[in-house]
Amino acid sequence: MPEDVEWRLTRHAHSVGLARTLLREQADCWKLPDDVTDTAVLLLSELMTNAYRHAHVSPGQEIRARCVLDEGRLLVSVADASDTMPVFRNPSSEDEAGRGLVLVTLLADQWGTAPRANGIGKTVWFALRTAGP
Repeated sequence: MPEDVEWRLTRHAHSVGLARTLLREQADCWKLPDDVTDTAVLLLSELMTNAYRHAHVSPGQEIRARCVLDEGRLLVSVADASDTMPVFRNPSSEDEAGRGLVLVTLLADQWGTAPRANGIGKTVWFALRTAGP
């Protein structure tokens, strides 16, 4: 049976660090390998930062982070109320931003985006294997 947890966080810069802490604590409870935890925390940080910075929505909207552990796979998703899907960029070495989805592409086993089921906003997710093949 899958195990899952969801956090509803304010759309504020401090929520990025809070999400990292919450995921690290949950990963410890689930006894995930350190390398999986470190990668998941980094990628969650990227998705939370994107939702905080780029989801131009009215004040008071939440960012939802959800983690599901099921059959050797960790699925992490971040949902916000903005309909604008993330754009994959090919940043130059001089660019100060734009590398978040590059990291997700390089480090996640899978990732994707989808409109939220209720028709408001989007979900961006990634999956990591938690055990060997």
